[in-house]
Amino acid sequence: MYKKKVAWLVLTALMISLVPKPITYGAEADNTSAYEERFMEMWEDLHDSDNGYFSEQGIPYHSVETMIVEAPDYGHVTTSEAFSYYLWLEAMYGKFSGDFSSFEDAWDITEKYIIPGDKDQPNSSMSKYNANSPATYAAEWEEPDLYPSAMDFGAAVGKDPINSDLTSTYGTSQIYGMHWLLDVDNWYGFGQRGDGTSTPSYINTYQRGTQESVFETIPQPCYETMKFGGKNGFLDLFVKDNSYSQQFKYTNAPDADARAVQATYWANEWAKDYGVDLSDDVSKATKMGDYLRYSMFDKYFRKIGNSSTAGTGYDSSHYLLSWYYAWGGGTTADWAWKIGCSHNHFGYQNPMTAWILSEDSEFKPASQNGATDWGESLDRQLEFYQWLQSSEGAIAGGASNSYNGRYETLPSNVSTFYGMGYEENPVYSDPGSNTWFGMQTWSMQRVAEYYYQTGDTRAKDIMDKWVSWVKTVVKLNSDGTFQIPGKIAWTGQPDTWTGTYTGNSGLHVSVETYGTDLGIVGSLANTLLYYSKASGDDESRVLAKELLDRTWTLYRDEKGVSCTEYIDPTRYFEQEVYVPEGFTGTMPNGDEIKNGIKFLDIRSKYKDDPNYENLLNAYNTGTDMEINYHRFWAQCDVAIANGLYSILFGEETNESNSTLSTNKATFDKNAAEDISVEVTLNGNTLDAINNGKDALVKGTDYTVNDNVVTISKDYLAKYSVGNVNLTFDFSAGKNSALKVSVIDSSVPEAVEGDIKVQMYNASTSNTTNGISPKFKIYNEGDSDISLSDVKLRYYYTIDGDKDQSFWCDWSTVGSNNVTGTFVKMDASKTGADHYLEIGFSNGAGTLAAGQSLEVQVRFSKSDWSNYTQDGDYSFSTANTSYADSEKVTGYINGAIQWGIEP
Repeated sequence: MYKKKVAWLVLTALMISLVPKPITYGAEADNTSAYEERFMEMWEDLHDSDNGYFSEQGIPYHSVETMIVEAPDYGHVTTSEAFSYYLWLEAMYGKFSGDFSSFEDAWDITEKYIIPGDKDQPNSSMSKYNANSPATYAAEWEEPDLYPSAMDFGAAVGKDPINSDLTSTYGTSQIYGMHWLLDVDNWYGFGQRGDGTSTPSYINTYQRGTQESVFETIPQPCYETMKFGGKNGFLDLFVKDNSYSQQFKYTNAPDADARAVQATYWANEWAKDYGVDLSDDVSKATKMGDYLRYSMFDKYFRKIGNSSTAGTGYDSSHYLLSWYYAWGGGTTADWAWKIGCSHNHFGYQNPMTAWILSEDSEFKPASQNGATDWGESLDRQLEFYQWLQSSEGAIAGGASNSYNGRYETLPSNVSTFYGMGYEENPVYSDPGSNTWFGMQTWSMQRVAEYYYQTGDTRAKDIMDKWVSWVKTVVKLNSDGTFQIPGKIAWTGQPDTWTGTYTGNSGLHVSVETYGTDLGIVGSLANTLLYYSKASGDDESRVLAKELLDRTWTLYRDEKGVSCTEYIDPTRYFEQEVYVPEGFTGTMPNGDEIKNGIKFLDIRSKYKDDPNYENLLNAYNTGTDMEINYHRFWAQCDVAIANGLYSILFGEETNESNSTLSTNKATFDKNAAEDISVEVTLNGNTLDAINNGKDALVKGTDYTVNDNVVTISKDYLAKYSVGNVNLTFDFSAGKNSALKVSVIDSSVPEAVEGDIKVQMYNASTSNTTNGISPKFKIYNEGDSDISLSDVKLRYYYTIDGDKDQSFWCDWSTVGSNNVTGTFVKMDASKTGADHYLEIGFSNGAGTLAAGQSLEVQVRFSKSDWSNYTQDGDYSFSTANTSYADSEKVTGYINGAIQWGIEP
C-alpha cells in the first residue's frame, strides 16, 4: 500500500543488579502497525475523489454531505479549521511514508485560498492604517434585533503596539492569517471580490451578538462591493455609520492558525528523519504565528482590567488566544482598521504552539517581540487553565475584558482573571460555547502534547486532574459500544485568580447528555495517548485504545467513519432571521432579504439538496432526520489518533533518536549495589537525568560509561517507600523514563495478591467535615472475582468519637451495591483508630480478570464536626488522580490481597 521508510532501532534496558519488570500493554498493543495501517486507509479514503472530501481546486470541504448546519451553514462552506486539520493530516502522512510533498501542497492550497492575498486586501488600503487609532467603536449586543449597532467615534480606543514591528519585519501592511469561512463552490453566489461567479469566495456569518445562532445569521460577502444585499450591501444590517463605503473585512479564528503552526512543527520534526527540507513551510507557519499575536489584544486595545481606558501599548494585551482578530479597509477609500478580541475561551488556547513560537529556534518569529510575546502567552495560558479548572477537573469557559460586550462595569460578585470577568459561555449562548464536550478534548489535546514534549509540571497537574475526571465520565459498555459526554453543564464560578490554583470548590461540571461524536472520540484518544506516554499512566492508553478499536469496529464505512445522527428539522423551517423594518435587498440568487424571513427563505437553494426531501418529510411528520455525516475534521481526528498510537507506542523509532523503554524496577534502599542501565545511544549524548524538577548530579548521583548509565545506590537510599521517576534527557530524540519502586526492608512489605487498589482523596484539606476517598480496584488474577467476597479498608483517626454516616456517590457497579461499615480499632495503631470497610452486595456481580471498577464514597460525623486528616494512615495529598495506595488494604474472603495494615 505504501513504502515504509522508518528505520528500526533496537534498544535494550538491562538491570545489572536487579531485573526490571516491564510495563506490559496487552497482547494487541504490540501490533501497533495495525494503527498505522488504519491511518493510511483513512488517508486514502479522504483523498479518493469519489468520496467528495475535496473540491476540484483541492480545498477540503467542511463535510461531504451538504445538508448540515452547525458552524458553517452548508457542508461545502468550509473553515480555516478544516485547513489546519488538512495540514496535520499531511504531516502525519509524511511521517509514515517519507513523502512530504502532500504537506507542501496543503500549505500551497492554504496560502492560495484561505489566506487573503494582494487583491483581497489591497496593500494600498492597508498602508493607510493608523496604529494610534486602530478602529471605531461599536457596542456588542445580546440579541440580533438590537442590531445594527451605532458607530461611536468618540469612544476610547487604544494604540496598536505591534503594527510597526510587523510592517518593518515583513515589508507589507497586509495581514498574514486565515479568514475563517470560505464558500468553496460559491454556493451563495457572491464570487471573488464581488464578481458573483468565481470560486471560492470569502464570506462571513456571525455578526450580531451572543444569542445569534447559526440559524439566525445572514451570510454576507467579505469583499463588499454593494452589488448584493440592500442599498449599502449588507453593511447596514450590522452597523450604523454616517456613510458606507465599499470595503473588505476578514475574521481570523486563532485556534485554527495555532493548529496550523502545531502541525507544521511536527511535519518539520518528522521531515528531518528523512532529510527533507520544509524550511519554506516553516517560514509560512512562523509568519502566521507572528500575526496571530493580534488575538492577544483587547478588541479596541483598551487596558486589561481597566477597560474604560485606552491602552498605550502592551497594557491592552491579555496574552491569550481570544475568539478572533479581524481587519479590513476600503476598496475605493483610503482607510483601514484592525481589532483584537476582548473575549477569551479556554477552548482556543494552545500552549504547544506558544512553546513552539517562543522556544524553537526554527519557529521563533522574525519580528522583534514575537518570541517574547509568545513566551509570555505560554505562561498566561497555563494560568488560565489553572484558574478555570473545576472541582471535578473539567475546564470552565473563560473571561472577558468587555462585560456584556460594551465595557460595562463588572459586578463585584464576578470572579476575575487579571481583572477580566469570568464568563461561563464566552462569545455565544445558542448553544452555550462551553456546553459541548468537544471543547474539552480539542483544547486539552494541546496541553497533553505540550506536557509530553516538555514535561512541564504545570501542564501535568492540569492533565492529571482532567484525565481523572474523563475516566469517570467515559462509558465503555460490556456489549462493545461506548459513550462519551455530549452536552455538559456548569454551576458556580472559579475563585478569583491570585496566582495559585485553589481547587475551585464552588465550580462544578455535570454531564447532561451522552453520545458518540466520532471526531471528538479521536481527539480524546489523541489527548489520552500523549498523556499516557508522558505520565506513564497506562490506563489512559488502554482507554484510548478501546475507543479507537470500538470506533473502528462499529463505525467504519466506505468513506471513513460515521454514525447515524438525528437532526431536528424545526429551525430550518421556522427560525426567523431578524431583518430590521424597512430593509429590503436580495441574495445573489434573488432570495429576498426582508423583515419576517425564515432561515430557508434566504437559502432557497437548499430545496435542491439531495437530503431536502428527507428533511421536509421529517418536519411534516414531527420526527428527526436521520443522516450519516462525514466531517473532514472528524475524519482527520480519528485518523491522526490511530497514527499517533503507532508513533507513541510502536516498536519503531528513528535511529537518530534514543529512547528507553519504560521499565519498572524494585529497589531495596538497603541494597549494596548500584543500578545500571545499558542504552543504545546511536551517537547521541545523555544530557541529564531528572527526578521531577530535581536534576541528578552527574558523577555523584549517576555516571555514564559508554552505553552504560549507573544510578547510585546512595541516591536511591534517600527515598522511603514510593516511586522515583527518573527522566533521561538525550541530546536528540524524546525524553525517556525509568520508574523505580523503592522499598524499605525494615518495614513490612506490601502484599500484592489478586487485587490491586488505587486511591486518591477528593478533599485534601487538613480539616474537613467529610472525608472523600475515591477507589479503583483491579483484578490482577487469572479468574473472575465475586465482588461480594471483596473488602477494602480505609484507615483514619476519628478526632472525637461520634456516630458516622456513609454515602456512595458513584460506582461502576452501582451505588446501591456498595456498603460501608465503620470499625473501631486499637488506638495504639499509628495514624488510625477507625477504619471504613467498603463491601459489595451480591448485585455487584463479578470483576473479570484484567478489569477494574471505581467506587467514590464520602463519610461524615453525625454532628458534621471536623476530622483532622493530616497523619491519618490512609490519607494522601500526593495524588490528585488514581495511584497505587498501599495504605488502603484489600481482602478476598478475609485474606489480605493488597497493601500494608497499620
